[in-house]
Amino acid sequence: MRESDNPCMNCGACCAWFRVSFYWAEGDDGGGIVPHELTEPLTPFLRCMAGTNDKKPRCRALDGEVGSSVHCSIYAARPSPCREFIRTGEQGQANDACDRARAAYGLPPLPLNAPGRPLKNETRTNMTAGCQRSD
Repeated sequence: MRESDNPCMNCGACCAWFRVSFYWAEGDDGGGIVPHELTEPLTPFLRCMAGTNDKKPRCRALDGEVGSSVHCSIYAARPSPCREFIRTGEQGQANDACDRARAAYGLPPLPLNAPGRPLKNETRTNMTAGCQRSD
């Protein structure tokens, strides 16, 4: 299957609906891999992806139009909440956070049997870790 067949490549709603917060050391200036110039401080121990703490959140690493054709410009270096977010239909599970983000953009929930698979180099352990609405 081509990566473009993954439903996330035609969505991006989660990247433009939630604040993506994570431990500061995930930044490349703290020994991690997330480009620090695309992050903002939240607390002395937490940071978030730039743009996701705004009143109308949208991750600055997201390229393209939500609901059409999108991709993460730092996909290989994205933070843990992005790596752990499971879209509805993946592993046959529903994810209310995915459904809410899609609904905010007028997109229907993905079916539980949605085609697609995790993109290469993904590990998933928690459906909504670090993802919060910022309003």
